[in-house]
Amino acid sequence: MSARHVEAKTVARLEFYSWYFFRVSGLLLVVLALGHFLIMHAFNSILDVDYHFAARRLALPAWRAYDWLLLVLALLHGFNGLRVVINEHARPRTFRRALHWTATAGLVAFLSLGTYVLVAFRAA
Repeated sequence: MSARHVEAKTVARLEFYSWYFFRVSGLLLVVLALGHFLIMHAFNSILDVDYHFAARRLALPAWRAYDWLLLVLALLHGFNGLRVVINEHARPRTFRRALHWTATAGLVAFLSLGTYVLVAFRAA
């Protein structure tokens, strides 16, 4: 088996898992986002949603985990979609690589910042 064949097989497997991740993460995001909407806007008045409401909510580890899962899935789902768009539309290979690295840096930055906020938050 040639190296090119192995590489093509690896890329095909990666694309299959990417496609599968889109479906699973999209379904989970619908459930999590709907839950977030119901909690923040249907079960509570928008007038009650303020800093103290968020502080009480984030005092519970389960809510932090819920918000973190929503953050991670949304970022990874969006990054995966951006990766597909870059692969389909960015033609020069070096330009495509630069866009991939830029998108990955953005993913890491937002994931790090969001995780830091959820972990380090302390109610005043």
